[in-house]
Amino acid sequence: MTFCFGREGDPLISMQSYILRQPGYENIEALEECIVYRLNSHYLEKLYREDIHIANWGRKFAEQELIKTEKRFISRQFKTALERYKDLMKEDPELIKRVQLGHIASYLGITQVSLSRIRAEIR
Repeated sequence: MTFCFGREGDPLISMQSYILRQPGYENIEALEECIVYRLNSHYLEKLYREDIHIANWGRKFAEQELIKTEKRFISRQFKTALERYKDLMKEDPELIKRVQLGHIASYLGITQVSLSRIRAEIR
């Protein structure tokens, strides 16, 4: 199941790992060639204690991740697959060009066959 997409410069984080210091339940898969930097949580906590600007960035980042997760949850509960796909086209049209349809279908919570039908309907 595809839960989210990251792009150049985006931090990726398991919130369970970040908050509870437990192994996350997700795996990260690179869909394109990339360079990944890892930051140890103990070092990050040290940075938070030493620099209020970094601490505020961390708080804002966590808040934004919560909002994104909430939007995805509400979308899956109350919107049709067609509405979710149209929202994705409007919010991130470049993503549709870069990512395989199987990953997009998984992200939308539908099968690839359903996504193909939706795409044909929109054309």
